[in-house]
Amino acid sequence: MDQSAPPPYRRITDELRRRIDIGELAPGDRVPSTRRITQEWGVAMATATKALTALRQEGLVTVVPGVGTVVAEERRAARVEPVRERRPREGDTGLSRDAVVRAGLKIADAEGLRALSMRRVAAEFGVSSMALYRHVANKDELVLLMADAAFDGVDLPDPAPDGWRDRMEAGARLQWALYQRHPWLAQYLSITRPQPTPRGMALIEWTMARVAGMTPLTLIHMAITLLNYVRATAAGFEDDREAEQESGMDRNQWMASMEPVFDGILRSGAYPMYAGIDGTEGDEVTLETLFEFGLARLLDGMETLVEGRAPSPGGPA
Repeated sequence: MDQSAPPPYRRITDELRRRIDIGELAPGDRVPSTRRITQEWGVAMATATKALTALRQEGLVTVVPGVGTVVAEERRAARVEPVRERRPREGDTGLSRDAVVRAGLKIADAEGLRALSMRRVAAEFGVSSMALYRHVANKDELVLLMADAAFDGVDLPDPAPDGWRDRMEAGARLQWALYQRHPWLAQYLSITRPQPTPRGMALIEWTMARVAGMTPLTLIHMAITLLNYVRATAAGFEDDREAEQESGMDRNQWMASMEPVFDGILRSGAYPMYAGIDGTEGDEVTLETLFEFGLARLLDGMETLVEGRAPSPGGPA
């Protein structure tokens, strides 16, 4: 064994220090975890732990609760820029919880939720990612706050519709418009693991406020059915945006490129329903037409239940 070779943990420490020095790992970025180090360098967990401990002792990294080990801002700045003017304090940058949420909304609305990261939001203020953790615990909390803030932008009509069907339709249209303003939101929301968004819950309460004669269990089934219909249809907004970003083609261009393929399928004669609309204009079937058609049919079914014209077999009484 070469006695002059540095111990394994030191080689790992040197490499991570190099990545920090050249900016590959920026202030606030997470450094490889002990598990990742064991996989990347093929060392024992004890060696990986010793390497990260050495970096902490040098002041290069720090541990952020709930996040992990990240590059320390103060030490990083001292190594790369030993002489510079004082970085503005938080108050000088306008950094606050509300400001962080607004910045996150701006990014997600323009580029999609996949483009959102703590580092990306921090760049909006010219600070490191670590500065954000004083205001939000992590990205998950940030997105939850963004979702609730998005619902705060809903303007309820005044006066509100009196009839239960008109009120439910108005609530559905308010949600539809909301998802158009924030395309990422429909895909983020879940009905199986609902997120605690008080403002979103307030909109649903308002939507269902005129439905009478239903048990609470039936009422919540009605509310979630309507919510999920609007949300699932509106998820296409973000799907289409992501597809355009990846392909470089908008919906019309993509459909035109697929036309020869669809023509070959339809000529087989096995798909008469699809063949029946062949040649119609592209705007005959869109997210808007699907929303309008489905909403009317859904409310027709709700009316059958509410007005008591027919029983609801298998459903909550």
